[in-house]
Amino acid sequence: MSDQYNIAVIPGDGTGPEVVAEAVKAVKAISKKCNIGFNFKEYGLGGDLYLKEGTLLPDHLLEELRTTDAILLGAIGHPGVKPGILEKEILLNLRFKLDLYINLRPVILFEGVDTPLKDKGPKDIDFVVVRENTEGVYAGGGGFLKKGTPDEVAVQESINTRKGVERCIRYAFEACRKRNRKKLLTLCAKTNVLVYESDLWERVFNEVHKEYPDINTNYMHVDATCMWMIKNPEQFDVIVTGNMFGDIITDVGAIIQGGLGIAAGGNINPEGAAMFEPIGGSAPKYAGQNIINPMAAICSAQMMLDHLGEQQAAAILLDAIKKVVKNDIKGLDAGNMGHGTKEVGDLVAGYI
Repeated sequence: MSDQYNIAVIPGDGTGPEVVAEAVKAVKAISKKCNIGFNFKEYGLGGDLYLKEGTLLPDHLLEELRTTDAILLGAIGHPGVKPGILEKEILLNLRFKLDLYINLRPVILFEGVDTPLKDKGPKDIDFVVVRENTEGVYAGGGGFLKKGTPDEVAVQESINTRKGVERCIRYAFEACRKRNRKKLLTLCAKTNVLVYESDLWERVFNEVHKEYPDINTNYMHVDATCMWMIKNPEQFDVIVTGNMFGDIITDVGAIIQGGLGIAAGGNINPEGAAMFEPIGGSAPKYAGQNIINPMAAICSAQMMLDHLGEQQAAAILLDAIKKVVKNDIKGLDAGNMGHGTKEVGDLVAGYI
């Protein structure tokens, strides 16, 4: 904990600047309420800067971001830039070069928010996914052979190291202990097909478990995990998984908790930097209209406060978020809230 935090703000593209402005608004309200100091510095990374100057993520900016207490990100993705450039050179580079090896995704259904799951409510949907964030198929291993010919071969390798797997699993055990709910950690993998990768994950999972006798464990194939998240989500407490499977099941988690309008995530190096963001895209078709839902970005700010060790501040912001979604907004989709983007941010700040 600190009396003063340096927060990097990357508004990004599309509706990113709109939603991150409301997240900053909420943190400023918390600052006054709890007497915590925040210094915000904005970085113009994204599609506009790339199109104007060809700049993606310069080394000097990366080093500056490394020294901050946390990063708040809006969204990256520009219709004028070929898909994959910004995502790889900014988002993935931030994750890899800052070694943000944990992707933390709470899947929580708030009261007043609709879920597409029949007969399920807030008591049934309350778990966390811990996703390995710097290895797997997204590490970039592979290539082409005879590209552009009828004999073309594309190889995409999943890279899993003992170090990377163990630190992710250990973080998940600690998170399960800290939540202190069901004390159940589920490993999601694919041992019946991806035998080498999953064997490493399962062996390390069982070995680390010996250090956490108070935590119960189980195992699920990734396809079964998706099925049970929809059929019986109440059975889960914490799920730990690799990069690609985590990418898939957290989107399932987002939709059962009400959609991308409420889903936030953290990219965390527990010993270093951390970046928090709404998990939805930049939604450029809604940009500048004051209709996009900022709640996911505000939830990411709440996660940031918790990560910084400001539990009281995090609890106050979480309570404000819950009151707004229960009492004030009609829905979570863009244009369906009954309030504008800025007005929703004002409601949250008002409850604080």
